[in-house]
Amino acid sequence: MRKSILFIALPLMLLVAGFTADENLQKIPSIDIKALDGSVFNTSNIANDGNPIIISFWATWCKPCIQELTTINEVYADWQEETGVKLVAVSIDNTRNSFKVKPFVDSKEWEYEVYLDENGDFKRAMGVNMVPHTFILNGKGEIVWQHTTFSEGGELEMIEIIRKVKKGEAIK
Repeated sequence: MRKSILFIALPLMLLVAGFTADENLQKIPSIDIKALDGSVFNTSNIANDGNPIIISFWATWCKPCIQELTTINEVYADWQEETGVKLVAVSIDNTRNSFKVKPFVDSKEWEYEVYLDENGDFKRAMGVNMVPHTFILNGKGEIVWQHTTFSEGGELEMIEIIRKVKKGEAIK
């Protein structure tokens, strides 16, 4: 009898725990930032038709940021084909340096959506204290994973997380 109760209770507890975890997932805040053309863009409009999204906070002066975005750029087309992922790069360069961002992005030939958070409002709202700081969102726009810094091979962990997100699997 005890085994049958445990057999029924354990899956029920896991199911409840799963719902609790989902309730704790945060969505990105609604903050106005700038597109590279100078137009205003609200972060609540970051979407990808139910597919995973990467949001990468970076700066033109940050070598690990540039390394991460350049490394991902080399495999980005494959990632998009496999998972439908979209990368949104948010520069935290301030108003004195933001004019450098578009020429820099163009020189790197990055195909990402790139925005400017010149006043740091989005950065603060997301709790970003250092860059690179990268978030992965599920198809509902909820933050399911994040990390700071970048080291060679970090993109391999990231694509594994994206594959799990695409399949609807839990991230540990």
